[in-house]
Amino acid sequence: MSERKVLNKYFPPDFDPSLIPRRRQPKNSQQVVRLMAPFSMRCNTCGEYIYKGKKFNARKETVEGEDYYGIKIFRFYIKCTLCSAEITFKTDPKNTDYAAEHGASRNFEPWREEKAVEEEDRLAKLEEEENNPMKALENRTVDSKREMDILDALQDIRARNARNERIGQSVDLLERLHMEEIETEEDRERKLAEEEDEKLVREVFAKVPAPATSSSSGTGASSGATPEVITVKRKAGADEPDLQSLLPESARALLSVASTIGAPALKKKKVDGKNALGIKLKGKARAKT
Repeated sequence: MSERKVLNKYFPPDFDPSLIPRRRQPKNSQQVVRLMAPFSMRCNTCGEYIYKGKKFNARKETVEGEDYYGIKIFRFYIKCTLCSAEITFKTDPKNTDYAAEHGASRNFEPWREEKAVEEEDRLAKLEEEENNPMKALENRTVDSKREMDILDALQDIRARNARNERIGQSVDLLERLHMEEIETEEDRERKLAEEEDEKLVREVFAKVPAPATSSSSGTGASSGATPEVITVKRKAGADEPDLQSLLPESARALLSVASTIGAPALKKKKVDGKNALGIKLKGKARAKT
């Protein structure tokens, strides 16, 4: 017998999933879900109390034409445990709760209780002010004091925000000034470097008028145009510095020591006359002699 709870099932080689008929359900079909009663309620048919947390097999559907800022609202159908009457309730995203809709009444609704208490307090306050003028004056004084406290707190918040904004602007201004100073210093250094380069170029090169040819001189004299100027490299004068004066002190000291010591004389290799002439003597001839 095969396993009942298996993860992998056998599919024959000729299995074609496209041949399986697909179920066509209506657009807003009801789904069977398992839930617990979200609040305590009383059945309107038999008066049976259904406590919060009782489990039901309910049917769920989406409410058509109702939503809360794009949030869908769902409706649930359950049956009374005593008379099997149908009870419906739906979600309430506005109050983050559930609302009883049909077949049962909720035992306690918190938001309704709060609204009722607020309304009772307001009516009691109006009635007391009508009967007691001093109480009305006291209430107006308390309200004006509360409004003044709110205005003072609002003014403090505005002053704090303005101070923070001024501090931020001052910090930004200081940073901007610092960046401008850095930029001006960099521009100044760049300008000095360019001026030094220009000075060095002027020292090395010179501009002289170009020699005028016969044809060009006649035309230039007649037209009155300025003579052409060419740039040539200057020749070194008689006061050219010595090579040793350009060397550092350590290099000069090494050169002076080398000149005093002098280079060792090379030994000349003795050359035999016979070898120089290319004459070779055999061993026997050397022995006879």
